[in-house]
Amino acid sequence: MTSLQPDREHRVLHVKWNLLAFMIAAGVALVAGAQHPGDGYPSKPIRMVVPFTPGGSNDIVARIIGLKMAEGWGQQVVIDNRPGAGGALGAEMVARAVPDGYSLILTNPGPSVHNILLRRKPLYGFDDFAPVIYVGYAPAIIIANPKLPVGNIRELVAYAKANPGMVRWGSPGTGSNPYIGMEMFKAAAHIDVLHVPYKGTGPALTDLVAGQIDILQSSVASTGAYLANGRVRVLALAAAKRQSQLPDVPTLAEQGVQGADIVIWYGLLTAARTPRAVIYKLNREVNRILRLPDVRARFDAMGAEIEGGTPEKFGAFIRSEAAALRRLIDSGAVSPE
Repeated sequence: MTSLQPDREHRVLHVKWNLLAFMIAAGVALVAGAQHPGDGYPSKPIRMVVPFTPGGSNDIVARIIGLKMAEGWGQQVVIDNRPGAGGALGAEMVARAVPDGYSLILTNPGPSVHNILLRRKPLYGFDDFAPVIYVGYAPAIIIANPKLPVGNIRELVAYAKANPGMVRWGSPGTGSNPYIGMEMFKAAAHIDVLHVPYKGTGPALTDLVAGQIDILQSSVASTGAYLANGRVRVLALAAAKRQSQLPDVPTLAEQGVQGADIVIWYGLLTAARTPRAVIYKLNREVNRILRLPDVRARFDAMGAEIEGGTPEKFGAFIRSEAAALRRLIDSGAVSPE
């Protein structure tokens, strides 16, 4: 009788080798997946938080980028307006989000720098975010209700000194970039004004037109329609040079106010610990979008400059902005809450 034992041993050994080969292959696949976690991204809708009300420049920039991102990737990009606390509420949502690249914030200095350094109990810190890309920037403009009896900055300063605490100066919220601009202007011009905070530029503009406030610092992107129909008056550019969209509007320095220039910048952040492959995939896509001719034309019309570049560039820029604000705090020009 022929023994079957060797055949059984051969089959068992064959099964073991097949199992070992499968485990090795699975391990290689897992390692490869860990090395390239961005390969399947995005596989579901992306939420882009705008920490202010609709209608402001942050909202406009977010919608330009979000639309092109959705077209390029075939995934929905949801613009989620979350106003409050000078942008801090929306920023906190992203800081606490799952770090997978599906929660982004179209930020400016208010949520990402000022709210961290000016609040005694900030809701989040610099380390809670991962920079994605520096999108661009626009010079700030100072606008007034036409009924305010001033036609330029010199007249505004004289009026404010003659009526201390009576000029109502609005902002999108304490800690926002226009709030910092107001504080810098107050210190440079030695005037006293009444700060009126809002949840975003949109409501502040509505009240400016209605005469509920007198002055607001904003951007061409946010105020274009109001400028065109004369419902607000531009007093100055808070920038180093004049702007092509407003060639007849002088700068603050030209009108005798030094050291109060400020730009409104825009960038994308996501939650810290998001895989680097996902961050770089987002970065490449937004850089592509910023090179599109129609996008560049939209930015030009808003008086905004495009930046782009690497996540590292944006991270370094945020650190430089934080250092500049710390100097203002140390000098007493801006006070923490």
